Formats: sequence, C-alpha cells, structure tokens
Amino acid sequence: MIEHRRRAQRHDRRRSARALPGNGAPASWPRRRPAHAYAHALAATLLVAGLSACAADYPQTTFHPVTDFGARLNDVLAGAFWWMMGILILVEVLLIYVIVRYRDRPGRGEPRQVYGHTGLEVIWTLVPAAIVVAIAVPTVRTIFAIEAPPGDDAVVVDVIAHQWWWEFRYPQYDVVTANELYLPVGRPVHLRLRSADVVHSFWVPRLGGKRDTNPIPASAVQRGDGLNQLIFTISEPGVYLGQCAEYCGLSHALMRMRAVAVHEDAFDAWVQLMKAPPAPPEGSLAARGQEIFMRSTCIACHTINGTNARGLIGPNLTNLGDRWTIGAGVLENTPENLAAWIRNPQAVKPGALMPGTDAGPGGLPPTNLSEDEVGAVVAYLQSMRTPRQQ
Repeated sequence: MIEHRRRAQRHDRRRSARALPGNGAPASWPRRRPAHAYAHALAATLLVAGLSACAADYPQTTFHPVTDFGARLNDVLAGAFWWMMGILILVEVLLIYVIVRYRDRPGRGEPRQVYGHTGLEVIWTLVPAAIVVAIAVPTVRTIFAIEAPPGDDAVVVDVIAHQWWWEFRYPQYDVVTANELYLPVGRPVHLRLRSADVVHSFWVPRLGGKRDTNPIPASAVQRGDGLNQLIFTISEPGVYLGQCAEYCGLSHALMRMRAVAVHEDAFDAWVQLMKAPPAPPEGSLAARGQEIFMRSTCIACHTINGTNARGLIGPNLTNLGDRWTIGAGVLENTPENLAAWIRNPQAVKPGALMPGTDAGPGGLPPTNLSEDEVGAVVAYLQSMRTPRQQ
C-alpha cells in the first residue's frame, strides 16, 4: 500500500511538471538570466572601475616622486608589480587552457590520472626561486642605497613631532620653524626624526616613504641614538603636502605639513630672514600688537626671533605671516582664521594644548585678551612676512 501511494505521488508530480509553462518552472520562480546579461554587467563594472582610477590631480601621490629616495622606492615597487602581473597572466592562461582543453564532454571517459611529473616539479620550484632572487636583489641594493650616510654638505633638519604639529630645527643655521619645512633643491637633505610625546609618522609622499618619529630620552637625543632618518635630494622646486601617518590622538587627522623646496639662493635668503624678522612700523596696529604679545602669557610658550619671546612649549612663530596655514594645516592663514584660532583653539583643533582667550586646556589659564587686543596681535603676527621665492 505504501509503495503504491509513492508511485501515485511521483506520477502526479510528473503530470504537474508537464503542465507548467516554459521550462517546467512556475511563473513565480526566478528564471535563469541569459549569458549576455552577465557580460554586460561585467563590462559596466570594469568601466566604472577604470573611470574611478582617472583623476586630474593627486597632490599627495607617491607615483611622481621629486627625490632620488622616492624614485628608488618606485623602481622597486614597479619591478615587483610587473613580476606579479606576469605570474598572474601566466597562471590565468594556463587555468583557462586546462578548463577548456580538459572539460567534461558527452561520451568522454575518465581522463588518465597523472600522479607526478618530475620535470614539472623541478620547473615550478626553480622558477619561483629565480623570481624571488630577481625581486630581492634590487630591493636589498635599494635598502643599502637609501641608508647610506649623507655627505658633509647635507642640510641637517631635526624633525620633532608634537601633538598635533611639527617642529623643524636647522642646527647648522640656528633656525627653528614649524609646520612648513624649507629645503634647498639639488642639495642632500638629512632629516633626523623623533617625537616629543607619542609615536607619530612623518610622511610627505612626493619626497619618499614614511618614517616613524619615536619618543626617546634627552640623553639619547644628545648621543644621536634612537633617531630615525630620511636622506634624499630634491630635484624640483615646489610645495609638497604631507601629514602624520600614525594615529596619535584626537587631532591626528589635523596634523599636516608642507615641504617647500626652493633654489639654494632662495633658501639662503629665507634663513637670513628667519634670523631677523621685520619689525612692525612704529605707531601701527601691528606695533601695538607686538607690545600686547610681549606682555601676555603667549611668550611663555612661543618664540619669535629678535624679541623677548623665548617660549619652547609651542611652535616658533617667527615670520608666521608668511605661512600658508595655521594650526598645522587646519586653516588658511588669514586674519579672520588667525583671530578665531587665538580665541578658541580647541574649537578648531580638538585637544589642542593652547589656551584661548576665555578658557585653557588641562588647567592652563586663559590669555584673557579682549577683542581689540586679539585684533592687534593678529596684525602683528601677520606683519611678519618674508618673500616667497622658488
């Protein structure tokens, strides 16, 4: 009886299937898409991917270096890339050949089983080993080249990372600045990198690779121990953007910088102007601002060459009016933005340690500057300018 019922159920299912439209599936079932629909979708995807790779300008690209250091890194990357592309194409061609040549066909029996081929095993052992050597040799050669000590004529710059700004010291010239790194074209540069607080990472993509700036004891700094370094020669004048590339706290994304590459005579002129910034005209608003600045708490943190301001906690403000930005690249250097920064730095850069006019972070007292005094200080700081030469 049970067997008879099962045969009846199978018979009913077959009759129902023959009665269904199309390929025997109910109209509510999803139908198989034709092959050309998938081809169109794949072509559209590839087109979108290709167009997304096109752009007019990438100011922080690593593929257009302006230093010998960056060019060497690009050469190593290009060599490894083309080896990988060659391997990818070879593997895909062999895979497609095997799929097509040995696919299952009606009437074809089971293929002959191959359990080993000594010649093939030797080939796919030796060829990868040769490729590894072809990549490793130029890589090791590049490592030794970029780590070679600089010549005696190199410009030495001590790069000190802070939360969240950059300090640049030129010990050969007794010059200190912040957030804008002036360098000569055609002359070796030796950057000695460290941190004043937490781990940061110095990265100006068109100059070369990233380097961590680590906090090290003062005694190690004096001995020159524990410092990371970058050694390169810039080939083209220009302004090259950079940033911190290691998460370092609340305003990590707002810790930017510029490397300004100029010809040697322009660099020498910049050094001289940094040592003796212009004084504001007597009786001007800028002169009043200088007086207010020198009697305020600002001088406890900031230095301005040629004045009594000798603070070492915050950025050196010498010739601040000549900088493109304030707050380590957060705002364009305009009187309005500078005034907003002086009033409330934390509103512009969260976590900034600089006190504002009404409140100070971490228990620091506010500056208590009035609106008129803020305007005068802005006029003074903006008055310190040097000609930008390239």
